[in-house]
Amino acid sequence: MRILWLSRWFPYPPDNGSRIRIFNLLKTLSLKHEVDLISFASEMVDDEQLAALRRFCRRVEVARYRPFQPRRAKAMLGYFSSRPRSIIDTHSVELQQLVEQAGRDRVYEVVIASQIDMAHYALALPRATRIFEEVELTTLYERYAKQNRLRQKLSGGLTFWKTSHYVADLLKSFAGCTVVSEPERERVLQASPYYAPIKVVPNGVDTATYSGDFGAPEPDSLVYSGALSYQANFEAVDFFLRDIFHLIQARRPNVTFSVTGNIDGVPIDRLPINGGTIFTGYLDDIRPAVARSWVNVVPLRVGGGTRLKILESLALGTPVVATRKGAEGLDLVPGRDLLVADTPADFAAAVLRLLQDPALRETLSNHGRKAVAAKYDWRTVGQSLNEFVERLTMQARLFPVEG
Repeated sequence: MRILWLSRWFPYPPDNGSRIRIFNLLKTLSLKHEVDLISFASEMVDDEQLAALRRFCRRVEVARYRPFQPRRAKAMLGYFSSRPRSIIDTHSVELQQLVEQAGRDRVYEVVIASQIDMAHYALALPRATRIFEEVELTTLYERYAKQNRLRQKLSGGLTFWKTSHYVADLLKSFAGCTVVSEPERERVLQASPYYAPIKVVPNGVDTATYSGDFGAPEPDSLVYSGALSYQANFEAVDFFLRDIFHLIQARRPNVTFSVTGNIDGVPIDRLPINGGTIFTGYLDDIRPAVARSWVNVVPLRVGGGTRLKILESLALGTPVVATRKGAEGLDLVPGRDLLVADTPADFAAAVLRLLQDPALRETLSNHGRKAVAAKYDWRTVGQSLNEFVERLTMQARLFPVEG
């Protein structure tokens, strides 16, 4: 089949969660189909990046992405629209024209819009089977639900309400959609109760590239692998440093806590940093830092989706201690594949168990690695998407969706 993929993120290098997902799904689809890519890019794309994608994408086109600016005139006018302000403000005539031109140049059987920013561009190809990839509403809902200040509560509620209705309306023109977890599927069904073709396509990991020897684990070393520019990661590290780390240090005074990811522009001075905390900065290869850590801590309390950082850590054999929110949506068994704790005292106790018990660490390491290899290898995940695409395409030929 001829497939056009519309991407909010330019997927090379695959160095954040969205890029990793898109890159690997594109690769898997290209094994059976001809795939073209039209993508936004926030920065200049060089020839090397284009060449990397053209190894499996027949055509790659790029438009410059303008980030959402809430005070821009278009965004302010969005208050009077039923569509989310971010969709109105970031709409790109350039990308719209690229999609329309691609449709004139070639007849696509499938168009896949990756994430909410791209869905309305897919409507320019009415003859293609349209698939909405990675619908996400949970993060917006939680920002609204957990807000205590009245003004922010009202603003967050309006944003979530508009986005939910926008997604529900869009889905009428799509043959199907994907989500990354069962909780996200339930959230989409709340917005569109009678929309049946929703497929859980989880995040994954390339287990083959995570199976090498990256160095022996170092005792009393903890790691958090996530960019602090993402608010959920910043809040998780703040929670760990403020409420948990000192409890661990009281029992293991030599323990270190490394936080990976670029910190340019991140207000780390707002974090309660003490001795033992290390900010590594951006790492070209995250694998050695995680593999050499005794424990990967994932104290997330907000956010949607499923955690690539957990899957990558387990694939490397580094045990994970996570909150229930951090492990949400993953088909992993607490106590066998990872440890789960929510309160500061319980979280610290779980980390201390692993720091003090090499045998327990080895057991969790073996079980976690096997679970990820069996359920979350990108080849398995990608094949699941491929089967969904092929089934929807066949059904759409018999029962076209409106729009």
